[in-house]
Amino acid sequence: MLSAKDVSLGFGQQIIFDNISFNINKGQRIGLVGRNGSGKTTLLNVIGGNHDIDSGKILLQKDCKIAYMPQHVVLMSTQSVLNEALEAFDDLVKIKKELCTIEKSFDVERYSILQQKLLDLDYERKLAEAKKVLLGLGFEQNQFEKSVETLSVGWKMRLVLAKLLLQKADFYLFDEPTNHLDLVAKDWFLNFLKDSDFGFVLVCHDKYFLDHLCDYIFEVALGMLNVYRGNYSEYLKQKEERNRLLEKKYIEQQKFIKKQQKVVERFRAKATKAKMVQSIIKSLQKIEPVRFGKKQKIVKFNFSNIKRSGRVVLNVKDLAFSFDSKQIFKEVNFEIERGQKVAIIAPNGTGKTTLLDVICGKYKLKSGSVELGYNVETVIFEQDQNRSLNLDNDILNEVENSCSSSEQRCRVRSVLGAFLFEGDDVYKKINVLSGGEKNRVAMVKVLLQDANFLILDEPTNHLDLESKEVLLNVLKQFTGTILFVSHDRDFLNELSTHILELRPNGIFKYCGNYDSFLLQKLEQEKPVKKQPQKLKKGQKESNKKTNKQLYEYRKKIRNIETRIEKIEIEISIFSEKLASLRYGTKEYDDVYSKIKILKKEIEEKFKMWEKLND
Repeated sequence: MLSAKDVSLGFGQQIIFDNISFNINKGQRIGLVGRNGSGKTTLLNVIGGNHDIDSGKILLQKDCKIAYMPQHVVLMSTQSVLNEALEAFDDLVKIKKELCTIEKSFDVERYSILQQKLLDLDYERKLAEAKKVLLGLGFEQNQFEKSVETLSVGWKMRLVLAKLLLQKADFYLFDEPTNHLDLVAKDWFLNFLKDSDFGFVLVCHDKYFLDHLCDYIFEVALGMLNVYRGNYSEYLKQKEERNRLLEKKYIEQQKFIKKQQKVVERFRAKATKAKMVQSIIKSLQKIEPVRFGKKQKIVKFNFSNIKRSGRVVLNVKDLAFSFDSKQIFKEVNFEIERGQKVAIIAPNGTGKTTLLDVICGKYKLKSGSVELGYNVETVIFEQDQNRSLNLDNDILNEVENSCSSSEQRCRVRSVLGAFLFEGDDVYKKINVLSGGEKNRVAMVKVLLQDANFLILDEPTNHLDLESKEVLLNVLKQFTGTILFVSHDRDFLNELSTHILELRPNGIFKYCGNYDSFLLQKLEQEKPVKKQPQKLKKGQKESNKKTNKQLYEYRKKIRNIETRIEKIEIEISIFSEKLASLRYGTKEYDDVYSKIKILKKEIEEKFKMWEKLND
């Protein structure tokens, strides 16, 4: 579909891409990873044709439609949410606009022609499709007629994503599409991508997405692009092995260079060896230095200063809260015990942050009670770091000013180092930091307080994958208690020991992580099986015909189930074969096409199976 050869790009003295080459197939699902500033967004723009390159070639297959979702979009529109979504269908929009004009001129003949065109274009189906995507991304029915200009930035980004998905492009470029999605919308988007037949390049700081969606990882680092086969977890294993080999090669290369330099120094002054010396110098200049990424630090954190609290850390009873006449939540009752790491989950706008603010005393209690246990010391991590940080300070001063003891100040540099602020980085002004860097500074301030109860509101916001891993490892080592809100599924699974599901009419506590919570919810929602009732004689006669029909249905269902099993075996065999083939070869493409055909057939069989069961 797309081929890039020897692509180079730089900004001033900074090299972004240094003669990189790669191929992308239509159906490929690629995760694009790299540190902040490594060039991920730039590469998406290059692939999408929105950024020029300094040298090299990019060849795109004819009639291939690529859709690009940037990280930040300014959506200016006075239309309703539904009409804006329908803008994805250009042909429909033109007809609808002309219809509005004709209605005023009473041109009946032209009006009927346009109505017929709408029928031909299957307007009703596309309208239903637009509504389905909007609902999946978290919009409610009563928001469809709402003006786009009244939406927040987050909701506008969801609308942009909806329009993009409705375009049905051949290939998609997603630059952090999950940034403004809550857990419910993320789960919908994840399943949507799983079931889709298009390929994509995905930049995402959610490890769960990269693990469950991607079969290739493109890593941008040090001006190079490295391609790994498999999901993100497989990439980490392969990268570790690759870096080990490169480090070994680098050490050998440095030994060779030093040895050659000693020869040069030894014979430089001898006229009889001048030709040999010049030859060695030229060969040394031609050596391509071995480059490899730094190993990620294994952070060991010292929490020895944390005081031990009582068994019960927090007790909330009959809590209710409202803004004016709008009820946010009510009948909230729960208890948190020492050592538990509890996540609050709910769709956006349900009141998660409000609940944390009430617990912390930012809002005055209106109903119910909030009681902290014996010896409990709390500290809160706020979602908006521009409010919690002094933007005029440098990093070091900002953190030191938050310390209440000389012992805490002594630990500042080591804790900053653990959160990836090393050397002169600590003298950067807060106002020039990225969102992720501000987040890390605020977390350092929180951890230095030596509190035994951490209340964290979206601690993973704006963090890249490496920073998330650092934060996760530190919080796992924390010996106190944590109450937190996060929309990162992997972070929830790795950290939480309990889940609090906040609903408008109460809160429900589940033991385990997020995946465990979903399983428990699924079990709760299963219908209770009723015991079959004995039929009377009269009923038996009247049901003979029905029983015969049921037999036919069951026979068809069994046949379909048998075929599904066979297809699954065939897919498994072809998938194993695919893993041994070289990507881009004709044999690889043939096997990949067979898998796609089988997957389409199995989808149709499942639809038939569901219909017969209904």
